[in-house]
Amino acid sequence: MKTVKQKQGSAATSSGMRRRSFVKVLGGGIVFFFAPWGAVDLIALPVQQRRSLTKDYNAFLHIAEDGAVTCYTGKIEMGQGVITSLAQMMADELNVPLEKVKMVMGDTELCPYDAGTWGSLTTRAFGPAMRAAAAEARAVLVVMASEKMGVPVNRLAVKEGVIADTANPSRSMTYAELARGRKLERYLDVKPPVEEHTSFTYVGKPLYHSDARDKVTGRAKYTGDLRLPDMLYARILRPPSHDARLISVDTSAAEKMEGVSIVRDGELIAAVSDNRDLADMAVVQINAEYTSDRSEINEVTIFDYINKGEFRSNVIHSGGDITTAPQLCDQVFETEYHDPYLAHAPIEPHAALARFEGEKLTVWASTQSPFGLQDGLVRALGLSLDNVRVITPFLGGGFGGKAAYRQGIEAARLAKITGRPVMVAWTRDEEFFYDTFHAASVIRVKSGIDKAGRIMLWDYNVYLAGTRGADNIYDVPNARITSYGEDRTKYPVHPFGTGPWRAPNNNTNTFARETQIDIMAAAAGADPLDFRLRNLKDEKMKAVLRAVADKFGYVPGKAPSGRGIGIACGTDAGTWVAHMAEVEVSRSTGRIRVVRLACAQDMGLCVNPQGALIQMEGCLTMALGYTLTEEVRFDGGNIRDRNFDSYEIPRFSWLPRLECVIMDRKDQAPQGGGEPAIIGVGAAVGNAVYDASGARLLRMPFTPERVLKAMQG
Repeated sequence: MKTVKQKQGSAATSSGMRRRSFVKVLGGGIVFFFAPWGAVDLIALPVQQRRSLTKDYNAFLHIAEDGAVTCYTGKIEMGQGVITSLAQMMADELNVPLEKVKMVMGDTELCPYDAGTWGSLTTRAFGPAMRAAAAEARAVLVVMASEKMGVPVNRLAVKEGVIADTANPSRSMTYAELARGRKLERYLDVKPPVEEHTSFTYVGKPLYHSDARDKVTGRAKYTGDLRLPDMLYARILRPPSHDARLISVDTSAAEKMEGVSIVRDGELIAAVSDNRDLADMAVVQINAEYTSDRSEINEVTIFDYINKGEFRSNVIHSGGDITTAPQLCDQVFETEYHDPYLAHAPIEPHAALARFEGEKLTVWASTQSPFGLQDGLVRALGLSLDNVRVITPFLGGGFGGKAAYRQGIEAARLAKITGRPVMVAWTRDEEFFYDTFHAASVIRVKSGIDKAGRIMLWDYNVYLAGTRGADNIYDVPNARITSYGEDRTKYPVHPFGTGPWRAPNNNTNTFARETQIDIMAAAAGADPLDFRLRNLKDEKMKAVLRAVADKFGYVPGKAPSGRGIGIACGTDAGTWVAHMAEVEVSRSTGRIRVVRLACAQDMGLCVNPQGALIQMEGCLTMALGYTLTEEVRFDGGNIRDRNFDSYEIPRFSWLPRLECVIMDRKDQAPQGGGEPAIIGVGAAVGNAVYDASGARLLRMPFTPERVLKAMQG
């Protein structure tokens, strides 16, 4: 088999999709365009990559001739359930039966631009915009019906897609009748309000996910399940570590294999075959030589390395005078907290299928950022934006790790060279190696209390963990919060890629803050719940703390009480959340068994309580991993954990009793629900271990060895 070589093309300038393309792919019906809702979702995108929606609209609706409603959104479905909750909002605003609403998600040719699905922004940012658009669509349809029926608008009402004359209900028109065989653009100068919560039919109703049956029966298609005629499978030659540089390569042995071709494009070297097993066998026959300048940093020395570093500093909050505050304190506490690198470890590894049809490229990819991948393909292959389409099937988990889309670029480059569709499906080894890990970090806190147990000093310094969750939620007169970020020109730290990990870094900051609060409560001889309530002015935080305590059946007590109960609270994605944990600790082995976890959250309007409950329970379960076992072991750029045999994620056998409370806040704006419940588990469990054993844990995760050492110390 011969080796194929090709140089990578230059990037092309991005341009918006033509409106006629939308109309062409949709066919008959009514088309609505709406003005942009603003740049809230563009914040996460680098400036040079930003592009905006066509100014005529911000959301796209299609009402078919049979009355079916399709909503197009750039958001994707990765298990969080927005395929159901968005449909609930759409059905209520249009006043149509829920079963009439179909969601089309993450298709760059059909859907309006969206920066990506992350930050728990779908419900709280896209949701209100979609509701406003649907409300305007409903109002336009009523105006159209008024004109056709000769009935004043104020005499018309809509129910289940039927517009009827309230004075003569026998006179009516359906959305289907208005849409039959027509396309229409229409705007309202005065935008109608969205429905009041008292009028909801579907929003607030607990519903199982609409895709659940397909997923449990195996009918749901993920990227790796897709097949195209004449498709090739590719296995790519990977370096042994992130600091390795290719010196030489010998592909002769692999080239001799029947049914295999070796493809090379610069340092992209792959074995391709129409048989996946052959591609797997061929890539290991490639003899490659690498050199590297391996860093001495590993999972043990990383924290000392961070402590010696030079960083960019940013004071994100300053109030009072922290230099004189210690004089106001009866007790002062200085503590250092450590948090390791974490892998996202989704059950579905990254995958992509790419196909060229003439100049048109289509890529199906497991990515949280279909439009980001589209931009990346334009840059990498020198194509125009109109000639690149990205489609995102279901994702088997993302947690921030699938914001990156390397596999999509790889598949497209190989498809261009071979002239055939190419599937790149990462192995578990590749998934761990190329993960964008949660960053290791150090947090130093100096705090103090007066004789009455009032917090008088809070000097919080966070290194490399960012500011999400770093805000001081307590009432402290003298406080400063400083964030220190990596400056790679002066002091590079991370030997591999890092990125957002579910509620990015909030679990780190909440762990440090809530452990420090517990330390002060214990020193003050105060019940940890009462100590928090006395130092809080935030009524929402007080409410979730009281709600979780009520759910838990909490009885006040001073720690360490021997009971094994811990508390934590915080905010994330606009949601207030509080946790309580009950644990048992083996004094002989150091093993922790989490017996119970309770969580209360105030997330504003809860669109689908069943979906929100699933997200909360998923967060609590996933949090047990970062709390008890998960940390990435490495030597410089060499990742030593490459599978679940050594990187231990939570197991069903670990699961404690889970108790969740969703506060009734239907009259408030919806907030994020996919991440907040994960942030406080580490702190609550760590505080519970102290209550049970007197051992204070300052380093995640809480392995038996660390627990024993803390108890001995």
